[in-house]
Amino acid sequence: MKNILKIAILLLCGHSLLAQNRIGEREQFPVFPKCEGQQSKDLEACFYNELQDFVFNNFKLPQEVTDKKYVGKVIVLFEVDTAGVFKVQYVDAVHASLADESKRVFGQLPKIKPATYNGNPTYAKYTIKIAIPLEKQEAVVFAAEKEKTNSIIKDRSKELTEFDSIIYKKFNNPQLESHLNIPFSHSLYAQFDRALNQVGANNHTTSKPYTYADVSKYYDLNQANQAIQKNKQGWWGRKLWNENLVAIQGEGYWFTMNPILDLRVGKSDPSQANYTYQNTRGIQVQGEIGKELSFTTTIYESQGRFADYYNRYVESIKPSGGNPAVIPGIGIAKRFKEDAYDFPMAEANITYTPSEFINLQLGYGRNFLGDGYRSLLQGDGTSPYPFFKINTRFWKIKYTNTYMWLKDVRQEATEDNTYATKFMANHYLSWNITKRWNLGFFESVVWSNQNDRGFDASFINPIIFYRAVEFSSSSKSGNALLGLTSKYKFSNQVQFYGQFLLDEFSVSDMKAGEKSWKNKFGYQLGAKYFDAFNIDNLLLQLEYNHVRPYVYAHSDPLTNYAHSNQSMGHQWGGNFKEFIAVARYFKGRWFADAKLTYGKRGLDFDTEDNNFNYGGNIYKDYEIGRPFDTGVKTGQGNETTILIADLQAGYLINPSTNLKLFAGLVYRNFNPKMDTETTFKENTTWFSVGLRADIFNWYFDY
Repeated sequence: MKNILKIAILLLCGHSLLAQNRIGEREQFPVFPKCEGQQSKDLEACFYNELQDFVFNNFKLPQEVTDKKYVGKVIVLFEVDTAGVFKVQYVDAVHASLADESKRVFGQLPKIKPATYNGNPTYAKYTIKIAIPLEKQEAVVFAAEKEKTNSIIKDRSKELTEFDSIIYKKFNNPQLESHLNIPFSHSLYAQFDRALNQVGANNHTTSKPYTYADVSKYYDLNQANQAIQKNKQGWWGRKLWNENLVAIQGEGYWFTMNPILDLRVGKSDPSQANYTYQNTRGIQVQGEIGKELSFTTTIYESQGRFADYYNRYVESIKPSGGNPAVIPGIGIAKRFKEDAYDFPMAEANITYTPSEFINLQLGYGRNFLGDGYRSLLQGDGTSPYPFFKINTRFWKIKYTNTYMWLKDVRQEATEDNTYATKFMANHYLSWNITKRWNLGFFESVVWSNQNDRGFDASFINPIIFYRAVEFSSSSKSGNALLGLTSKYKFSNQVQFYGQFLLDEFSVSDMKAGEKSWKNKFGYQLGAKYFDAFNIDNLLLQLEYNHVRPYVYAHSDPLTNYAHSNQSMGHQWGGNFKEFIAVARYFKGRWFADAKLTYGKRGLDFDTEDNNFNYGGNIYKDYEIGRPFDTGVKTGQGNETTILIADLQAGYLINPSTNLKLFAGLVYRNFNPKMDTETTFKENTTWFSVGLRADIFNWYFDY
């Protein structure tokens, strides 16, 4: 007697995971004629029953299978395409005759209404297990229930069905509503910046990167993703243009795996090499277990050679130990061939969100505080570092604590071929005072591992006043900074923002009005204009940054505000003024970014005749070599004018990895008051084209 089949869904590709009570509203199973009018679970059950009935009435056991009294199963992976046609993708069977019979039966299935997603036809993949010999559906259900209740295995030769019963679902881009961090890219974040900055929103935009869950409350990431999907039915087409390379989703979990590329070639003038290039290959894995635990890891292997000015800069901050350079934002580089660099990098993050109020992150990466292009408080231009972050959100407040493990890679801080360890702890409290006005309070302390101090428990308390603890431990034992941020939403299209950083401040010296070196502070003023001139998706931004001499430096360079020879605040260090104008536009998959930077920096001469510390190099002891104590002004020293124009345009290849085909042009005019061996007048034009997964910010504006 013939029997009906047992079915489980295998999901290989798809679109977006939603809360359980919403899945049925957005995703519907294919519809047999007898299933018209049914929804959600009822439609799912009807689809299975109709398919089972058809296979039961049409499947014919091959004679060789009957003669051998074969007992086993056939697994059929099939697809229902957007036209409602059944297509067999793969058959797993011991006998070729069983595979042929399975294909024959599926070839006779009638065309039905296809699966839908948000009301639009979509393809869907499933698996079906055909028990041999065939069994009735009633017998299959009874056996399954009996196996669940029977806790004693009496037949030791019997195989369990647990592995084969794993349920796979159609992948629905669950990361778009997960607690994973959205990779921080200025260009990517500009797409949803306006949505997050609507008047009346009770969110907090200063602390970055954001999570997908944070953004999805105000901007439908899934809808935006669907809007740019290409109509590709073939596997290669879908993977190239729309989807993750590997994407698996089951009951309460999902994960993806994608290749990461940054391949570019260019020409720089002047240049000691014929061309510039970068060759980055990597892999990224992301996933979520339950709704609380998310994870991501990315591993890169890179080789490259840059424009001459950038090559000189990365070598000027080289580490001790013989390696030639530190690549900003990446890390220590080895020599590759004669004039290029090899710079591997790895990033990772584990996020635990036990409730809507708490988010915990353990990571190896970078963080950013601010609403602007730059940050004076905490920038993302440094190499990755280990950190532990606590985000607490309630009422109108978001409170962020970040604990970081940093390195000093200078020769002076290296002992027994080991780089010195230093620590940093940050508090940042963001408060939405009104529906338009946000105010933020920042506090940071840096201390070293001298005297085996380790991670000082005095700074673990998340609500303690760091400055008081640092002072009680000894003013020389740490370096504390204070900060203030503010943002005002003038309208849904216009917002103003700013930062104020206080490194050290002497009230008496300020009152004296003599411009004392002790008044170490910086500030930022900026504005954003969303959908500028009522052009959708056009963002215009203006920003001014002013940082006085000796900011970020300390009496002990080991405890300066830096990591791996890179500033943890503004990338230029101290003693500068900077004006930035940014325009960003996107339409569909096309994008264009333009940035103009004009600044004045006060650099050191570093000559035999003039070896004073003018306050720009944060790795110099500010108590040694100052040319004067009063009359200190921003830009003192070898005043250098910098003009950088950066244009980039391109096309988004795959939104899953933010893979872009682009062309870029950088023009840089560097004009010091006096030419020295390391600082001299130079005009650079750097053109490049490439293919890049835009998942972190590259900064070339030095």
